[in-house]
Amino acid sequence: MNTKISNEELSAICLELSLLMRAGVGVSDALCLLAEENAEYREMLSGMMEQTDMGATLSTVMRDTGRFPAYLCGLVEVGERTGRTEEALSALANYYEERVRTGRRVRSALLYPAVMLALMLVVIGVLLVKVLPIFDDVYASLGGRLTGAAGGLLVLGRWLDQAMPVVWVILVIAAVCVALFSLVESLRTKAVSFWGKHFGDKGVARKLSAARVSQAMAMGMASGLPPEEAVALAARLEEHAAKARCLDCQARLEQGESLGAAMKASGMLPANQCRLLELGQKSGAGDVSMSRIAQKLTEDGEASLDALVSRVEPALVLVSSILVGLILLSVMLPLMHIMAAIG
Repeated sequence: MNTKISNEELSAICLELSLLMRAGVGVSDALCLLAEENAEYREMLSGMMEQTDMGATLSTVMRDTGRFPAYLCGLVEVGERTGRTEEALSALANYYEERVRTGRRVRSALLYPAVMLALMLVVIGVLLVKVLPIFDDVYASLGGRLTGAAGGLLVLGRWLDQAMPVVWVILVIAAVCVALFSLVESLRTKAVSFWGKHFGDKGVARKLSAARVSQAMAMGMASGLPPEEAVALAARLEEHAAKARCLDCQARLEQGESLGAAMKASGMLPANQCRLLELGQKSGAGDVSMSRIAQKLTEDGEASLDALVSRVEPALVLVSSILVGLILLSVMLPLMHIMAAIG
């Protein structure tokens, strides 16, 4: 079964092909050179080279492998039709490199709060299961017992201690699920699709989606694609609400609306960016304007992601500090009263 090529590898292959073609190397010879240097994809690249030697186009052989995204094959085909294959490959290299960088930022943004939350739960669990019983023994030696909030926390800690085998089973199942999510692409795709369908059109996710669409639009327009086809090409990247917006924009363009007005009415881009696009279209620099819009939206999405992470970290630290402080105070304050009475 052929697996899809990662975004990082797609970026590298497109960049190398564009550089070789810029140097005057033919498509078949460029694929041959790549096959010699890339051991992992040597068989695939050699097969592509043989097909191009027989007269097939680059977009056709890419599509026949089943390992390149439909969007990439479509844009390469557009480049071939307009005589701008090298520019299309260069734009695709930048696009997939940007997706790799954004993906790393998203993973980093999700990983750090998750680790913080896990550490917080471990600290609270240790306090409940191991520390509170020690204080209970101290109270018993003084002729008292933990009551109120401390007593309730002690009962919770004993319950957790008794349920620890079940807790370990749950943790193992969770670890297995995480491993499957990381290793099984089909499961990961379904999970991401479910998340995108129900929660992926709000906040930061909406901004990152708009950035992806604008990048795709910028590449299509720079490759000489009409706005209607550029929007249709961008729709291949998205799902659910984002794809519906692209299709709505395409329908409006086919009805004769201007690109800026159609994108504004469909909600594909913010109103201020649509005005900038309108000005670019009127001055004959629509592709340049779209490229700048894509860069601006990407920066805004990354800034929003960073801002979200910067709020999550202090919130987790604050919550964990308050919980730990309340647990300790609920135990220490009565003990201080007892010690003062004894003294």
